[in-house]
Amino acid sequence: MSARITQLATAVPELDFEADYRIWAEQRLGTGREAKLYRRMAERSGIEHRWSVLAEEDAKLHEGRGMYGAVEQPGTAQRMRMYAERAPELALKAIGKLPELGEITHVVVASCTGFVAPGIDQIIARRLGLPGDVERVLIGFMGCYAAVTALRTARHIVRSEPDARVLVVTVELSTLHHQDHVDLEPMLAGAQFGDGAAAAVVTGSGEGLALGLGIAATLEESDALITWHIGDTGFQMHLSGEVPGRIGAALSQDAVRERVLGDARPEAFAVHAGGRSILDAVERGLQLDPHALDHSRAVLRDFGNMSSSTLMFVLERILRDRPESGVALAFGPGLAMEGFRFGYTDA
Repeated sequence: MSARITQLATAVPELDFEADYRIWAEQRLGTGREAKLYRRMAERSGIEHRWSVLAEEDAKLHEGRGMYGAVEQPGTAQRMRMYAERAPELALKAIGKLPELGEITHVVVASCTGFVAPGIDQIIARRLGLPGDVERVLIGFMGCYAAVTALRTARHIVRSEPDARVLVVTVELSTLHHQDHVDLEPMLAGAQFGDGAAAAVVTGSGEGLALGLGIAATLEESDALITWHIGDTGFQMHLSGEVPGRIGAALSQDAVRERVLGDARPEAFAVHAGGRSILDAVERGLQLDPHALDHSRAVLRDFGNMSSSTLMFVLERILRDRPESGVALAFGPGLAMEGFRFGYTDA
């Protein structure tokens, strides 16, 4: 495991979006059975805060003003203009927290909540003043497991070029894609997501979290459970209520569990905090200790699901613990599981 994360920092916007969304959702659903069900599920969600790049006025959904208060919802073009402005700003906020950027040779960016060309990888590189010959990779539209792909890409780069110094960035602005639904299922899906960014430096030497072999699996006949389409009013997600059960059932299979856990039970688990039910399913399926996913649950509580950035927030906490062994897992469209092994090294 020669490639390792030597630095990792995270950032969120200033505005806490959670309370406004809950008021809006309950207001839209009225006083019937669905409203009571939403309230009960929101209280049990494990989420206390979600952060947004929206202006405070735009976040007041229940007051019918701001960007989402118009009769017609903002179009995809308007949302993408906001993404082009605010995604680089949030990414640079995370990068600015890194102790020492150093001479970056490669940039790997994962971002699934917007499109702009020149790409966000170029925008970040230019604003950092990186040389024009820095090599760049942009990973998009993979959803919540894109951070795994970004880190595995950095690992491959370092294994092929031992002197490489790779900047890995994830940035997601999920709240730009708010949809004015009155149906319970999409409103509950929308209640999971917030904005966040993370930045890491991956090198071939130094103290850090070494990146090991990758893990990948796709469930059969599950491609309709998580979908992410570009619509006229932003990106529209479908997140089936069947997802936790399918994940739990898959991880309960001996062959899958053995593939994840390996010969020796890992010390640490960095699991994408996709929702409380997802974490519960992973805990049951892998037969984990009740405290094994404490870091993931803490990230869910404080930030919600930030798509690809979420796993990075969990890894930031685990990096401080310096575990000898661990497994990172994330789930997304496919329905697919992506992950890798890791372990702290001071060599």
